[in-house]
Amino acid sequence: MSDEEIGFMSAAELTAHYESGRLSPVEVVAAVLRHIEATETKINAMVEVTARHAMDSARQAEAAYRAGTARRLEGVPVTIKDLQETANIPTRYGSWSRKDNVPTVDAPCVTRLHEAGTVMLGKTTVPEFGWKGVSQSPLTGVTSNPWKVGYNAGASSAGAGAAAAAGYGPLHQGGDGAGSIRMPAHFCGVFGMKPTHGRIPNWPISNNDLATHMGPLTRTVKDAALMLEAMSGPHPWDYTSLEAAPLPYSTMLSAPLKGRRIAYSPDLGHARVDPDVAEAVAAAVGVFEAMGATVEEVTPAWGPKGPELARFFWPATYSAKCTLLPEWEPLMDPGLVAMIRETQGRTMQEFTLAREKRFAYAVEIHEFFTQWDFLLTPAVSVTAFPATQLQPDTWPRHDWDWLGWAEFSYPFNWAGNPAASIPCGFGADNLPVGLQVVGRRFDDLGVLQACAAWEEARPWSAVRPDLKLF
Repeated sequence: MSDEEIGFMSAAELTAHYESGRLSPVEVVAAVLRHIEATETKINAMVEVTARHAMDSARQAEAAYRAGTARRLEGVPVTIKDLQETANIPTRYGSWSRKDNVPTVDAPCVTRLHEAGTVMLGKTTVPEFGWKGVSQSPLTGVTSNPWKVGYNAGASSAGAGAAAAAGYGPLHQGGDGAGSIRMPAHFCGVFGMKPTHGRIPNWPISNNDLATHMGPLTRTVKDAALMLEAMSGPHPWDYTSLEAAPLPYSTMLSAPLKGRRIAYSPDLGHARVDPDVAEAVAAAVGVFEAMGATVEEVTPAWGPKGPELARFFWPATYSAKCTLLPEWEPLMDPGLVAMIRETQGRTMQEFTLAREKRFAYAVEIHEFFTQWDFLLTPAVSVTAFPATQLQPDTWPRHDWDWLGWAEFSYPFNWAGNPAASIPCGFGADNLPVGLQVVGRRFDDLGVLQACAAWEEARPWSAVRPDLKLF
């Protein structure tokens, strides 16, 4: 079995091999590290590879299997996004201003992955402070989409999406403040889920006004369910974390879609979508109908209200970074600087009035879901484009506004709904397309079940980029 083949194995497959003795955690982690080393010059998904730490953890996992004390994800490789704090391992946020930042504690989701037995391979790349949906930062350069060199892998969980698609092990932690799990999943042809807000504790809590969610990026729905089980549950460091303990999601994925009411919106009433993406998504919707669901095309009244709010709140999220400009501006992302400067001069009254509108917008979304079990949309409006650009060539230029091709994501960050991107086909140049599946708040299991039903009807995990041609 080659290093690449091992790298593409699912967590469920790995634990079965560990339990039978066909593979050991030491063998697997060593193979995945070799695969990363052989591939990283092309992909650039890792800002830090913690090989020594990983091998130490793998040896401990191997001993646990021998002793019969292995935990649920014992010895399974995982990567951590470089916006999440990791004790004694640098967390650089994609910024030269944080290049020497070494936290003293792990973020709760990291602690829980360790407690489940995972082996951390290292930290994955992000755009500077996670500000854009493009896989490039001043600190680490371009992270390439494994389907096409130099092309956008999505962001801010850029390296996580690329690593999942390139076979850097099965489990990749991401975060989603305006689509930052679902966009990399779409661009890279993998599965990504933003669970209900508070399902996975988030610390440090960001300035994103309670819109940021932690979640998994994987190549199978079951692996995402396993990660969700491991990371979920209340935590005192996040006062917004949900009280409920996690369900055994990975054992509850099988559920019929017959009779479920599903809304489908190709554009939310306002979004531009490239024809190849629209075609792939429309075909995917038909699969849900074939599985017995009732699907109806809708134009939600709340949809067109999103863009104005997004262009106000996304820059506001980063306005406090103005304190970095006097020292760091020459080394910062010019788009981030332009966005920060646009916020200067806004007033508290403007912010409060906009927040009232945003809260009302979220209520409209929840009212909409009283009539529907799920909503289907494109995950993103475009396929991958060069990662040195904020927008595709055929889209309008702007100094910082990349949101035009990502209008389907942020509504559900504000509303807190669970939402996933599942691979549904390919567009131009054989680049992946994702279908977004959104559920009612708290119905994380329902979203996983709907995605698992799609996965069974149209398996995709064996479809992967040819890294030898990359």
